[in-house]
Formats: sequence, structure tokens, C-alpha cells
Amino acid sequence: MLRISEEVREALEAGGPVVALETTIVAHGFPPGEGIEVGRECEARLRAVGAVPATTAVLDGELRVGLSADELERIASAGVEALKAGPRDIATCIVRGAIGATTVGGTLVACRHAGIRFMATGGIGGVHRSWTKRPDVSADIPAIARTQVLVACSGIKSLLDVPATVELLETLGVPVVGYGTQELPLFYSAHGGPRVPAVEGVEDAASLARAHWRLSESGLVVARPPVDGFDEAELLIEAALDEAEAQDVTGQAVTPFLLAFLHERSGGRTLEVNRRLAADNATLAGEVAVAFSRAG
Repeated sequence: MLRISEEVREALEAGGPVVALETTIVAHGFPPGEGIEVGRECEARLRAVGAVPATTAVLDGELRVGLSADELERIASAGVEALKAGPRDIATCIVRGAIGATTVGGTLVACRHAGIRFMATGGIGGVHRSWTKRPDVSADIPAIARTQVLVACSGIKSLLDVPATVELLETLGVPVVGYGTQELPLFYSAHGGPRVPAVEGVEDAASLARAHWRLSESGLVVARPPVDGFDEAELLIEAALDEAEAQDVTGQAVTPFLLAFLHERSGGRTLEVNRRLAADNATLAGEVAVAFSRAG
């Protein structure tokens, strides 16, 4: 049920730097036709720093680790018809022969089985703001807690309850650190999040990962601030959440609904930030993976 591409397999066997990428960002995270470009840019950024991209998806009854150009195009062409494949959904996609675009949690399943230690994404899921009324926690969180993978991102998606998510990650023993900052980025904004420890540079991040994995079975989150953020997103997020509640949008449908709302109401500004940070996080993950590999 698991197919690892020859390029990824050879790199892993040689102890080289390999970075996993999700595919919900390709199928669900952007307007039609744009997600594929983001996926390509992330892969190109990894290759540019000497890392091997391992983009993941479920295709033809297999969990694929390392997609060809044609396979990535299939995910993009499926768009919202592709199932969001989190940890609970991968087996269903395999059995039914459905196309599955992997979430962060789904990608971590692939990492665990393939032996990949690094992944890049825009932002991670977490505790939803309405959790006191309707308990809703992203499957990303337990997946990170049980997988020895460094997740390079721009923090927790700001449409969530960020402080509650940070507390839950602490409870589960998952370190959350800022890349060159002691203020947790809020996805679209570099500012406003809780205080966190900082790592200064890729060598520091690689050393932290190595030490943590000697002591724990969990992953860790390295949050890089967006270079060109959009601080006004918070006001739009409040409006988006109200609209989602009014339309009774719940579960896995919430994130794509809110992203589409934000992209429209911001005149495409949040889309630009999202594209940039996804690619920048791929670069960071690749550089940390290279440093980790170089240290042996």
C-alpha cells in the first residue's frame, strides 16, 4: 500500500536530506490552477538547497511518497473532488481507489512509514476557536505528537485558537519554537502569538531536532514568520468564522471555506502571503534537513 519513488528511496537509504510535502495545499488551498504552481515552487525550493522533495498523496490504491510531475498534476486537476486525506482517511482512499490529497496529519503518516524526518507546510491545524461548544481538534496535533518529524511552518493557522493549541502541544510533549523569533507567528502575521523559545539558524534547529529525538518519540514545530505578512487578516478571520457558523460549515470543510473567504475579502492579499510562506517554509525545511544530514 506504500509506494516510495526511486529518487526518495535512494536518498533515504543514503541518509540524505528528504523533505515531505502535503497535497491539500495543491488541491484545496488555492483557486483552481494556482495550487499546482505552489506545489511546483515548493519542490523547486527544496531542490535548490540540495534536498529531495517527497510530495505525498493517495493514488490508485497506494500511499505515494514522491510524486512525478504527472501525478502532481492529477492531484491538482482533481481539486476539491480529491478527498482530504488525514490519518483516518488514508485507508479508505486506498480501499476505494480514491484520489487523496494528504493533510499535514496524513503526510506525517507517510513520513512515519517511509522514515522521513522533515516536512514543510504553510501552517498546522489545531484546536478550533469554538472548541468549548463543539470539541474540534485537528488530526495534525496527535500526528505530530507520535511522529519524529520536524514540521517547518508559519505557526498555527490563525483562524484557530492558537493559545489553546500551544497548550495542547505542550501537554503532548511537542516543542514549538520560533525561527529567529520568540513570538509565535500567526500564519498571515509575524506578530501576535504566544511567547516561544527561539532557534537561531538551521544548524541550531537541526541540533534541537537531534537532541529531542534522542529523548522523545514526538515531533517538533519550527515556526518561521512570514516575510511579507498581512496583519489585517485577524479582522477578516472573525468575519469568516461568523459566516462559517451561519452556513453550518464544520469539520474538514471549515479550512477551505475560510481560506476562500479570506482570499476574496482581502482582494487576493492573503493568497499572496500564503503562496510566499509555503515556498519559504520549504526552503527552511530543506536547509535544516541538509544540516541534519551533514552532521551525520
